[in-house]
Amino acid sequence: MSKVFRDSEWDRDGVIEGILGDVPVPKMAKVRQLFDETRVEDIPRAIEAEFNKPEIASTIKKDASIAITAGSRGIANLALIVREVVKNVKRLGAYPFVIPAMGSHGGATAAGQLQVLEGMGVTEEYIGAPIRSSMETKNIGENADGKPVQIDAYAAQSDGIIVLGRVKPHTAFRGTYESGLYKMMAIGLGKQKGAEVCHLEGFGRMAHNVVAFGEAILEQAPILFGLALIENAFDETAHIEAVSRDKIADREPALLEMARALMPSIAINDIDIMVIDQIGKNFSGDGMDPNITATYCTPYASGGPVVQRYVVLDLSEETHGNAMGAGMADIGTKRLFDKIDFDAAYPNALTCTVLMGAKIPVILKNDKAAIQAAIFTSVGIDKENPRIVRIANSSHISTIIVSEALRKEVEEDKGLKLLEEFAEVEFDEQGNLDLHKGVYA
Repeated sequence: MSKVFRDSEWDRDGVIEGILGDVPVPKMAKVRQLFDETRVEDIPRAIEAEFNKPEIASTIKKDASIAITAGSRGIANLALIVREVVKNVKRLGAYPFVIPAMGSHGGATAAGQLQVLEGMGVTEEYIGAPIRSSMETKNIGENADGKPVQIDAYAAQSDGIIVLGRVKPHTAFRGTYESGLYKMMAIGLGKQKGAEVCHLEGFGRMAHNVVAFGEAILEQAPILFGLALIENAFDETAHIEAVSRDKIADREPALLEMARALMPSIAINDIDIMVIDQIGKNFSGDGMDPNITATYCTPYASGGPVVQRYVVLDLSEETHGNAMGAGMADIGTKRLFDKIDFDAAYPNALTCTVLMGAKIPVILKNDKAAIQAAIFTSVGIDKENPRIVRIANSSHISTIIVSEALRKEVEEDKGLKLLEEFAEVEFDEQGNLDLHKGVYA
């Protein structure tokens, strides 16, 4: 992409300003969504208790080399959890190391995947163990469909693998196993090459392929056990459970249903415009979780609010320029566009075979113009009083910001609490909103 183009003046003749300048932005107010607050109060103690289970402790052999998977998602307390897993493996007499298990993320390079982990606080100094990052894989056999099964070369050479992963509904398909331990084995451990094979038939076959590759890895790789993580609606660790190798197949579906029950949602179903402050791989593989925003990039998953226009304002720092998900927005901003690293996003899009999420939405010069454009182009709405919902990102929706048109619905819903009176939206001199997390406090 030409740097000159990125640095060029936008709306240089003022034509867009002339079209949108008189579009009013409605008054907005913060609203608290009331969710189940179940959480793990003492994470180190919880992990130690799981490692003390006889069927788990017995898998850690003295002086064994143990690989621990660490993914690219923005898992709550990930660095702390990895550190405690390392500590307990050492306590039981083995030698742990961590591998980035994230398919094609991080630009599908060893350095990029290491950078992703470091961005989430998973460093060798903090966790107390080596991080071995490589895109090399080893073919360990075939699955029941006769397809080659590959896993991280370092993991394949280890004496045992602990599959650490978050269990939650997937963003692009539905099945008995979605995001979780099976998918971590099938795609995360597979690196770019393994992820590519698993994705080649598209998401219409993903529910089948995750099982086929996962079962093959359970049979042919030195998997010791899984450590399943579940989060609540506040992006906090709600459940930690070590699952022995022979129980993963039976236990993971129940864990998925537990995760589904704890997952947050936006209580307002009929929305004219949804404004998302930030998207990023740390929030969802899709940049913004379609289970929350309904921005599904495949026809194999559904659910969530009905929205006419989506506006995305920025990328998170943790996504390192990977703008997967931007293509599901109708309108973006120049500050989002300027942060896109196409070399980070495109390997991810090509590997998963879904290109929609990596496309570029209509780009406007600032937040105000983007929101005004969404109002202006929405059809069949009350443009003087539009139904707007603004969220910080798809991982943090306990507090949302809504327009005055939604006052009555908020006041009548026992699961919602109006936190302040509706007021004019404040934009800075550049026409942008304050995206600091404190805005939602």
